[in-house]
Amino acid sequence: MKRFNLSEWALAHQPLIRYLIVALAIVGVMSYQKLGQSEDPPFTFKVMVVRADWPGASAREVEEQVTDRIEKKLQEVPHVDILRSYSRPGEAVVLFIARDSTPPGEVPEMFYQVRKKIGDIKGQLPAGLRGPFFNDEFGDVFGNIYALTGDGFDQAQLKAAAEKVRAELLRVPNVAKVELIGEQEQRIYVDLSNSRLATLGLDVQTVTEALARQNAVAPGGYFETRDERIYLRPSGAYDTVEAIRETRIRAGGRELRIGDIARVARGFVEPPAPRFRFRGQDALGLGVSMAKGGDIIALGRDLKAAIARIQAQLPVGMELGEVASQPDSVRRSIDEFVWSLAEAVIIVLVVCFFSLGLRTGLVVALSIPLVLAVTFFGMRMFDVGLHKISLGALILALGLLVDDAIIAVEMMLVKMEQGWERSKAAAFAYTSTAGPMLSGTLVTVAGFLPIATAQSSVGEYTRSIFQVNAIALLASWLAAVVVVPYLGYLLLPDPRAPRHSSWLAKRFPRLERLQERIGLGEPHYEGDEDAVFRTPFYNRFRALVDACVARRGWVIGATLAIFVAALAGFGLVQQQFFPNSTRLELLVDLRLPEGASLRATQAEVEKLEAILAGEQGITNYVAYVGSGSPRFYLPLDQQLPAANFAQFVVLTDDIEAREALRSRLIARLKTDFPNVLTNVIRLENGPPVGYPVQFRVLGPDIPTVRRLAGEVAAVMRGNPHLADVHPDWDEQSKVLHVEVDQHKARLLGLSTQDVANFLNTSLRGLTATSYREGIESIDVVLRADTLERDALSMVSELSIPTRAGKPVPLGQVASIGYGFEQGLVWRRNREPAITVRGQIYDTRIQAPTVTAQIEPQLAELRARLPAGYRIEAGGAVEESAKGQGSVNAGFPLFLAVVFTVLMVQLGSFSRTTMVVLTAPLGLIGVVLFLLLFNQPFGFVAMLGTIALFGMIMRNSVILVDQIEQDVARGLSVWDAIVESAVRRLRPIALTAAAAVLAMIPLTRSTFFGPMAVAIMGGLIVATLLTLLFVPALYAAWYRVRRA
Repeated sequence: MKRFNLSEWALAHQPLIRYLIVALAIVGVMSYQKLGQSEDPPFTFKVMVVRADWPGASAREVEEQVTDRIEKKLQEVPHVDILRSYSRPGEAVVLFIARDSTPPGEVPEMFYQVRKKIGDIKGQLPAGLRGPFFNDEFGDVFGNIYALTGDGFDQAQLKAAAEKVRAELLRVPNVAKVELIGEQEQRIYVDLSNSRLATLGLDVQTVTEALARQNAVAPGGYFETRDERIYLRPSGAYDTVEAIRETRIRAGGRELRIGDIARVARGFVEPPAPRFRFRGQDALGLGVSMAKGGDIIALGRDLKAAIARIQAQLPVGMELGEVASQPDSVRRSIDEFVWSLAEAVIIVLVVCFFSLGLRTGLVVALSIPLVLAVTFFGMRMFDVGLHKISLGALILALGLLVDDAIIAVEMMLVKMEQGWERSKAAAFAYTSTAGPMLSGTLVTVAGFLPIATAQSSVGEYTRSIFQVNAIALLASWLAAVVVVPYLGYLLLPDPRAPRHSSWLAKRFPRLERLQERIGLGEPHYEGDEDAVFRTPFYNRFRALVDACVARRGWVIGATLAIFVAALAGFGLVQQQFFPNSTRLELLVDLRLPEGASLRATQAEVEKLEAILAGEQGITNYVAYVGSGSPRFYLPLDQQLPAANFAQFVVLTDDIEAREALRSRLIARLKTDFPNVLTNVIRLENGPPVGYPVQFRVLGPDIPTVRRLAGEVAAVMRGNPHLADVHPDWDEQSKVLHVEVDQHKARLLGLSTQDVANFLNTSLRGLTATSYREGIESIDVVLRADTLERDALSMVSELSIPTRAGKPVPLGQVASIGYGFEQGLVWRRNREPAITVRGQIYDTRIQAPTVTAQIEPQLAELRARLPAGYRIEAGGAVEESAKGQGSVNAGFPLFLAVVFTVLMVQLGSFSRTTMVVLTAPLGLIGVVLFLLLFNQPFGFVAMLGTIALFGMIMRNSVILVDQIEQDVARGLSVWDAIVESAVRRLRPIALTAAAAVLAMIPLTRSTFFGPMAVAIMGGLIVATLLTLLFVPALYAAWYRVRRA
């Protein structure tokens, strides 16, 4: 029974094939136009922040009474991996971090469980606690950030204008939300002197009640008449600040105006909320987030038009400046990749035309846009947008998708050279190569399976490498058996027709002679079928293969020796997680000692702003005082709010300017900011890591943990490659102890709570009521006057009212003392944890290498750790291990698929095992090229190496299958081995050349460069091994003797 032949069917239905070619091309173009464009592939942030405020509590009290209870309950939530928390005076923050393997679809339900569990214990938390509050929008990206500035405009006027801008921006298509950054809430402050109140016989409570009663919104009732309802509206609610001053209050039989006994002024929250500064000027930021699945390039275009329109409507002197523009970064990144893709296409075309001739190369060339069109359609169907991962995968796929077309057209051409008719040659090409090509394609796709099955953030981040390559390779096989035979039928030249010199041959006769010498170029053969492979070039290669088979022991031994040497040399290759981003921003962190005020932090910020104002190569810079930058870039290592922290985002003109500025700032910050911990970093690729080298010390006792962390820091400081080594916390904060004499306090009718409330009201203020102005609700806050608030020495002289109505100085009921307390406590899974961190400024060395250097030096310290204490490696090494583990989990599936496909194709477990054993030999080329080009072996290079195993097995299975076909045709096994290598030389060499040369544009990419170098080296060596080592291995495996 004749088997179905797809190529034969295609030639019998040529109109249908023409229709499919046109239809798929149109669908591909339309799909490409609708692909979303973004900077990075989306991945799910499996992090939730739980925060609670307990005013008046110390850091230790917060840790023990709030943080620990929240953490203990959260341990019951499914998928929990790590609970990180910090406790500050009056504040608890817990970061719920889910396991990397948590399916993204289950994350919303998991976050709901977090809310539910915390709700269950809310009654067990201390009285007076505010919250807990939840933030599960940790991964929102504000790709466009704008700064609203204006000389002579205060924060209230800026906010009013910003609200109008926000409303306009929300009307722009694909804008999901717009958030204000650095907003300072308005306040109306009533500053009261305690001593003056005491003289008048008043207390703060009396003033508070007077303000609240007059400003109350209370129902006045209504008349229900026969025809209508008429409401009564009593007056008195405050509508101006002057009305607050005019409020009357009775004291000692007299009526007083509040304006006579207090200073009433409108202002902003004090101490300020985290601030936003643009180019050294206070500003209000607007962060724009794109809707899911949107096109960032289209959004950028729409936003530019909207901003131009809004700017024209702003008051004179007010400006809306662009701080961050993800569309510009994405456009630059995509343009670079598209240019690289075009270069790769040109390279592949040159390889095809040079090696196969003009018309034969044209057959392969025409299949490229068709396969790319089908790939774009598949990307649209599977919701894979254009970003740096998918574009890099497209370039990688380009070198592979021509393989099947080259194999098919080469086999068709060989049969035509042997005198076969075109349609018969096409049918034979399908019969002899379709099965091995499909098996090879599936094996190559299987090489990407560990990426597809990796249940981790890095797996989610890089998954499109599998998706794009799987679509492209399967589409290329279909094109090779359906479209290529049709195109070959139309375009292939007759190899036995009289030969005419081409234009290229006339211009470059030496090039034509070179092509003839190595068996390439336009086909032209006369004589019997075997004359094709009896040229001088093929004869020399045949002799080489025959010698390898004859001396198989030497060949196998030498190969294994080189392989062992490569494994040993792998230790010299530097490791890496992900390379730094090529974005133009620099991040500069300023961290003051724990307990520093926001005012002190702003002073350091202004000092750095003055330095940046005199630097060259800067487009703009923005400072976030009291917090880190919002997530303007998906892999950003976002920092939580802290009064002693500030972060700059400096946008430079180009990469060269960025690197030059980075070097200058590193040197300048060391000398000009001696008391500030600084960090100058580029943006990261991949899931955020933070400091590249980290070691955590964990244990139950904080002083012991602090001592051990100090020893770890001393070891790390001894490494010459590390800079700015420091623990993430260990500093004490200043505190003023107010020791209440309980006996005296009871005699005066006072309690500790009365004293605390009095002090808090005097220093921080007490909200009496709210002043309503349009959509704004402004708190009216009573507090002590400036002198009493700012002078520490006057605390004991503050007059505290008693139950008897007579105020007494605070010093009569309490003693004041100075001391220190723990200002910050970090924990990990309910244990105190200090992380010692270090930065690497030397670009020639990678974080895993430095970590490996430090590990042996910590062995002695680890050996003498007390029970219950441990030291763990963090940073890039830890994150890389997570990604590596998730990829390794996919290896069993990879091997299962490979063995299944090969067993179906080869029908022999022995031959299948032999083919699989050739895959690791590609490491010879990988190690050689990584060392030669000084490239690190990172996570992306590892993915490329795994995929390389599939490419190597693809060539091996095609060669082994050819040997079996030749044996079936009656050749002796020895001759079949040699002749199969000769017959498969041209297609194997050409497919390898196309794949290797197509990688050249990728070598310029910071992200994909190491992977491209690894694949290039591996494929070059693997091609030689396939043609020389595999024949020797086959002969040794089956003990073949010359007939």
